[in-house]
Amino acid sequence: MPFKKFKIRDYDFKLIIMVALIAVIGVFAVGSAEPSLFRKQMYGAIAGFIIMIILSFIDYHFILKFYWIMYIVNLILLVLVLFAGESSNNAQRWLKIGSIKFQPSELAKILLILFFAQFIMILGEKFNTFPAIMLCTVLMGVPIVLVLRQPDLSTTIIMTIIFAAVMFAGKLKFRIIVGILAVIIPAAAIFVSIALRPDSGLLKDYQMERLYAFQDPESYPEIVYQQENSVTAIASGMLDGKGYRNNEITSVKNGNFLDEDQTDFIFAIIGEEFGFKGSLVVILLLIFIALECVSAGRMAPDCPGTVIGCGMGALIGFQSFINIGVATFILPNTGLPLPFVSYGLTSLLTLFFGMGIVLNVRTQAKRGTSADEYINFANI
Repeated sequence: MPFKKFKIRDYDFKLIIMVALIAVIGVFAVGSAEPSLFRKQMYGAIAGFIIMIILSFIDYHFILKFYWIMYIVNLILLVLVLFAGESSNNAQRWLKIGSIKFQPSELAKILLILFFAQFIMILGEKFNTFPAIMLCTVLMGVPIVLVLRQPDLSTTIIMTIIFAAVMFAGKLKFRIIVGILAVIIPAAAIFVSIALRPDSGLLKDYQMERLYAFQDPESYPEIVYQQENSVTAIASGMLDGKGYRNNEITSVKNGNFLDEDQTDFIFAIIGEEFGFKGSLVVILLLIFIALECVSAGRMAPDCPGTVIGCGMGALIGFQSFINIGVATFILPNTGLPLPFVSYGLTSLLTLFFGMGIVLNVRTQAKRGTSADEYINFANI
């Protein structure tokens, strides 16, 4: 059965509260950056919260039985983006079906976590063999290449990090990890050095410019102006901020000096209006949510639960780090939403979708569901 009984004390209310708080902050931050989007973000957060609660009652083992369907649907959507997607800002990342416009690469992050949660479990003892590792790499490499073709380098990086997290959570042997790192680190260094050459063709012109601008901001003022204005906005908020929807003339937001402030640079809005205190609250909430996901994975009764918890924790933790790193100019400019905060209903709803499954993992972990019970269920 897809639904299982549980005791109310087993429900992870602190995770629900933290997710609700960060989503509420996101609604008000987006409403300040672009008032016309306030209601849309609010309705998206409400819908996502309902989806999360419903999924928290559905046995995640039942959902994982459709792992190949999820993988195939994911590939179909990513292929459709390349042939029938809508373009914006040098990228073709969106699909429009009727009045619905969404970004399949955001959904891909969650579906791939779920796919590998089941696939690694099925591999069993074969998981730590070379053919199995190569098979996992190929299965992950196909959607990564499709996303890179959009092009979407930032999401490609996140998907690669997610893959590393789920492979580690699947209990890849330490000696294999060391061997892989011994190959990947030098290969990555060589790839980066080649990619940075003007005639390499591995990166788009605008991607190259962003990397060069990060290294030498003074030579590329037109490229780094968003990040410099973002830093100015955050710094001007000081300790307590200038206040929500303030009308100060010196406000970076009010002067329209930030592009995409409702998405990529939403943290700058929070820093300016709520100051260091508000920024710290957002950072801590995201850290605690990521850690709570990892904790759910560690307490999971089986490998799939562990992979789901650790995969979602890696997604939220690293994507938050990259978004805030861009806003504070410690990383090159790249377009990634701040989880639960930035405007973007695809990102918001898919994250709630993933959190609902994490909640179910946590509930079963606290109940003490045995691995034998899962094996019997999977063989139904």
